Amino acid sequence: MTASSRLPVSIEFFPPKTPEGVEKLRLVRQALYALKPEFCSVTFGAGGSTQEGTFNTVRDILAEGASAASHLSCIGATRAGVREQLATLQAMGVKRLVALRGDLPSGYGAGGEFQYASDLVAFIRAETGDRFHIEVAAYPEIHPQAKSPESDLQAFASKVQAGANSAITQYFYSADAYFRFVEDADALGVQVPVVPGIMPITSSTQLMRFSDACGAEIPRWIRLRLQGFGDDTASIKAFGLDVVTDLCEQLRAGGAPSLHFYTMNQSAAVLEICDRLGL
Repeated sequence: MTASSRLPVSIEFFPPKTPEGVEKLRLVRQALYALKPEFCSVTFGAGGSTQEGTFNTVRDILAEGASAASHLSCIGATRAGVREQLATLQAMGVKRLVALRGDLPSGYGAGGEFQYASDLVAFIRAETGDRFHIEVAAYPEIHPQAKSPESDLQAFASKVQAGANSAITQYFYSADAYFRFVEDADALGVQVPVVPGIMPITSSTQLMRFSDACGAEIPRWIRLRLQGFGDDTASIKAFGLDVVTDLCEQLRAGGAPSLHFYTMNQSAAVLEICDRLGL
């Protein structure tokens, strides 16, 4: 393996809801540390609903000697609340944040003192200077609520202008969509690293449900192949490994700066893909 084929990776977890989940995630993390991830990020529930679980998981990762990034979402949030969260994270020794607009818990009106993720990024910079490396989200296939591809790209540019250091994309299965997005951002003068978000395929029903919710495209040929496997989970997993490994190969060959894996708190598929990539 050449040095150039050694692509950095980062991994994402969600905060477990039960003591069993906490223990299971601990074992998953131990397995994934073999990849020497640049950092492990932890998601934040709608309206900050999992804040305590998020921060507890971040604490566990730091205690295990790994670098942890906390997600922060601003929709429905107040400046005072975010200021408090930033102080907590700083005291914990967190150096990286994933700043997102996020979702409101169901049944809530809009509310909150931030309208866009760019407002949150600007606020973090104003409050903490350069103490945090700030990641933001990018949407190669356009945010489902964007009015147009142009307005979506403009929204991304405004997050970078507000002070973001780099971006992690929504998952996708078309390398072309990623490279087109990077080119379009570059043409706008937005030149931060854009890291592709990678979602292993281990279950077709789960993938369809997620993709419908977040607006990620599943190419027709992948959809049809998955439907063809029916309930044959072994075939779905084998097919998923081939598809996602091939996608990662294309991204690496095209110069992607690193890979960010959405683990769904599982280790097997991520480890297998990275093994096939020689990572």
